[in-house]
Amino acid sequence: MPRRPERMRDIVSIGVERMGDRADSARSGLLRLENLDVDIVPCAAAVERTKAAASNDADNSYLPFLGQHRLRQAAAEHVARAAGVPYDESNCIIAPGGLAGILNVLLATTDVGDEVVVTDPTYAGLLNRIRLAGGVPKFVPFAFAPQDHWRLDQDALRAAVGPRTRAMLLMSPSMPTGGLLSESDWRLVSELCCAHDLLLIVDAAMERLLYEGRQVIHPAGFAGMRERTVTVGSASKELRLIGWRVGWIVGPQPYMPDIAAVSIANCVVPVGIAQDAAAIALADSRTSMHDYVSELQRRRDLLIDELRGLPYGVPAGGWSMLLRVSDFGLDGARMSERLLEQGIAATGMLGWGESHGAQYIRFVYSNEPAHRLLGVGEKVRRALGA
Repeated sequence: MPRRPERMRDIVSIGVERMGDRADSARSGLLRLENLDVDIVPCAAAVERTKAAASNDADNSYLPFLGQHRLRQAAAEHVARAAGVPYDESNCIIAPGGLAGILNVLLATTDVGDEVVVTDPTYAGLLNRIRLAGGVPKFVPFAFAPQDHWRLDQDALRAAVGPRTRAMLLMSPSMPTGGLLSESDWRLVSELCCAHDLLLIVDAAMERLLYEGRQVIHPAGFAGMRERTVTVGSASKELRLIGWRVGWIVGPQPYMPDIAAVSIANCVVPVGIAQDAAAIALADSRTSMHDYVSELQRRRDLLIDELRGLPYGVPAGGWSMLLRVSDFGLDGARMSERLLEQGIAATGMLGWGESHGAQYIRFVYSNEPAHRLLGVGEKVRRALGA
């Protein structure tokens, strides 16, 4: 066996890839609730621009290394509108997807052994990136109550900040819970960051996918936070351009040279033929987002109705919801196997948190139309033995 580097010691499988491979090779008609995909088509103009870019010499280039100017400006303006503070192209670097952007930010801003505060649970892919950068995830749990919204434990957040804490990496709505940080939560985050000189990394991949008319609260707009907040956005979830692999990093000027150096060393440049399409889709989303979110909320509501009486958490946004299967003497891995027998592909959450992890199964409802979700409750109950 080859010697495994120390930084790989705590890197865990996210589980999705294994279930996805099994689902791909399984019988047709399988309900695909295991992976963050989406069946709602992206902006048509963005698709057409991508086709044109494939035969355009200017789009087939390494340059500019930090991203095409139109997209950099569009992304900077997008974050500026959300936060209510100024950004321009000089504050923005384009990345090959949001998660790649987060890894670049972590590599540019944290040292080995630094603690990075995250919610519990958090997508295992984010935890792996903290560890790859040499950091240590510091978990702050969401409070879970069956058939209710997830709520951040503010006392645990205060207690999580210590002498080794360097940053917070937060997402609202959070993945995989769909839990939101309230205005009170963000104010506490801001107070702690300012008091302890912490960097805040905001994973904004789903920040506008909010239900019941909730509004985006961006912490960079709070007093003292613009100079210590780096926002990482993505075209994948909000713009439904998963295969385009485009993200953006927007932050205060002092951080940008090191983030740029890591970005160039890590990937040189994101996908040339995808960038202008992302700029077009970002502009289109200002008017098309409402219908998209309404469809996601419809699917969430249908799942809630199907699972009524079971111990699920209510997502206030995002693409997924969790069911606590430990109430039935199961863990997520075993429940995943049982669901597959019922024609449903879903993923367990081992390694996604400390308080919340293996005892849950995750259902992603963004990739199946509402009519295909009908009857899920009966199949889930059979798998639970309920």
